[in-house]
Amino acid sequence: MKEPQPLVFTGTLILPDRLLSNGIVVCAGDRISAVGSAGEFAIPRDATVIEAGSGYLAPGYVDIHVHGGANADYMDGTRAAVITANRAHARHGTTSIFPTTTTGSRAQIDAMLRAARAVRDDGGVENGARVAGVHFYGPYFAEDKVGCHIVSGRRDPDPEEYQAHFDLGIVRVATCAAELPGMEAFFREASRRGYFCTCGHSNSTWTEMQRAYDAGMRHVDHFWCAMSSVPSVRARFGTPSQGSMEQFVLMRSEMSTEVIADLCHLAPELLEFAYAMKGARRLCLVTDANRALDMPPGRYRFGAEADNDWFESDGRVGFIPGGGLASSIVGMDTMVRNMKTATSCGIVDAVRMGSLTPAERVGLDADIGSLAAGKRADILCLDTDLAVKRVFIGGREFEGRT
Repeated sequence: MKEPQPLVFTGTLILPDRLLSNGIVVCAGDRISAVGSAGEFAIPRDATVIEAGSGYLAPGYVDIHVHGGANADYMDGTRAAVITANRAHARHGTTSIFPTTTTGSRAQIDAMLRAARAVRDDGGVENGARVAGVHFYGPYFAEDKVGCHIVSGRRDPDPEEYQAHFDLGIVRVATCAAELPGMEAFFREASRRGYFCTCGHSNSTWTEMQRAYDAGMRHVDHFWCAMSSVPSVRARFGTPSQGSMEQFVLMRSEMSTEVIADLCHLAPELLEFAYAMKGARRLCLVTDANRALDMPPGRYRFGAEADNDWFESDGRVGFIPGGGLASSIVGMDTMVRNMKTATSCGIVDAVRMGSLTPAERVGLDADIGSLAAGKRADILCLDTDLAVKRVFIGGREFEGRT
């Protein structure tokens, strides 16, 4: 078989700790072979040169919490739905994606996991963002923190159920509310398998969080959304007031969290606060996007198209009846831009929180998340406003842009 033609990217590189002007990235096949300043090494004679011009070259984004896009939800449970959503997110710069379950029946979750695994095993760039694993998110939520997810699909951890799901070999991130009976066994099993363990949709106390931490939990999903606070814990147990998820995450340096930076879920001061408290190495950007991504305002189902509840998209965010939010409808490119413009983090940390930090948290940073020799050639060409102009996944250009 003929060797693929080398690719060379030139421009300002966004590295994990700095910008590198007049940078160069050399790719051979699906890997980056060299990164440095122009003139440090020779450009292969037969290479195709891609110039970023006045823009930037960035690593592909890594989204560890995402439900769908382009009128497809991963819980639709079909290969077509996974590909549709993955292609939508690739258009927004995500090159590694973790399709995320909601609450639902065991059969629905099983179908979703199998569909995501099939697309992962296919792996073609035409399928959009590469499936790096599944985020097993629902169904183990607290009864009073289900949010926009379907209530009838919520339940406590069942070892026979989750072990069967884990045995499919596609889960990489595992979530459970810390106050549920059986949570410690869930986290211990997920930790034993090497998964990144998280707590979400929970009204847990500091003490319950500590028990989960001791069992392997190290992350809290979408900070300040569907999570406990001192007042909500006091409503459970009365006085004296106890610590909540918020205090536990901010106190523990080992804990990480994530924000939905669409400027609808959280105001700029909360994004700034999260960045100041946790820093770029412990704060991830996620989209938490639903099927209304890249769709006109209107009425959509959250979760499986067949029978899940409806929400409204106004073109900026999703709402459920009563005014609660129903996840985001924008891509990772928007999250990165908003962090850069609405906080003091700057371009380097904004990109890091959408790429290397989530890759580190799930244990894939040796392969993805930054522009470095030996890593996958997942590369974005961005303009000066950080809009995505071109997307390369494993050294091949994704042609699905509109």
